[in-house]
Amino acid sequence: MIYMSETQTASLITHEFAYSAVKEALVAAISNEVTLFPVVNASGPQTGSMFSLKSASTSTLVGWKTGTYWPNNHLQNKPCHGTTVFLLSPETGELIAAVASSKVNAYRTAAADAVAVDYLARDDASVLTVFGTGHQAEYEILAISAIRNISRVIVVGRSKTKTDKFIGRLTEKGVSAEAGEAQYGCAQADIIVTATTASEPLFKAHWVKPGTHISAMGADKVGKHELPVELYQHATLFCDYKSQSVVIGEFQHTTNAPITEIGEVITAHSLGRASAEDITVFDSSGIAVQDLFVAARLLELIQ
Repeated sequence: MIYMSETQTASLITHEFAYSAVKEALVAAISNEVTLFPVVNASGPQTGSMFSLKSASTSTLVGWKTGTYWPNNHLQNKPCHGTTVFLLSPETGELIAAVASSKVNAYRTAAADAVAVDYLARDDASVLTVFGTGHQAEYEILAISAIRNISRVIVVGRSKTKTDKFIGRLTEKGVSAEAGEAQYGCAQADIIVTATTASEPLFKAHWVKPGTHISAMGADKVGKHELPVELYQHATLFCDYKSQSVVIGEFQHTTNAPITEIGEVITAHSLGRASAEDITVFDSSGIAVQDLFVAARLLELIQ
């Protein structure tokens, strides 16, 4: 069995690498070659702790991703988030690889939203508003900046202290960022990304201007909720995998709204943005085939 450590995988992953693997996975997800299984969400003994199992299989890849969140780990100077991808032999079912992927998972998650931005945002979109100042938000900004010319980043956070620190980190990386309230951020944005753990909408639907693209990644279990449902009445909806999105993703809050999987847009089987005035919404609930594709490509680099 092969084991790739966190040190190994963190040194190999890049936004370009993740974008390529995740884009391929999103296309594969709409084919008959991939089977995606229901997500298992569970919790540990520590208050607020949780872990999930996301699994998938193809003719050449079989396995699952385990993601963990233990909120008190910071008291021991340990990461609160952890991810490992396990790959089985399609022929025998034997465990053939364990790939530590905590940092990789942040890149992979951001890559899915970057793919959606690439295919759904207006060509001239340059102002990015991000809701959230936590673990994932920085990766989202850098992944989108890698594929689009972003002139401004507006950060909407609940805590001024955390927001200021976050903007400081972005500035050090050469990102032009500023703090803003939710309504201001929506009014200015060409692209909105929500990267929070919210259980109620972060902004009002009428604050979003025509032509905006929204990528929402915070909803990954029942009850999570970042976007106002009123938005769906005059927006075009897309997701990574519909069967999962409507159960644990942002679109669990829709009722019979038409939803297109982004793989259909990538392959030109379905229309993405129809006009410059469209509001497009992408829900990234996070699918296991993305993790398998990224892990398999990382293994190729060491073999």
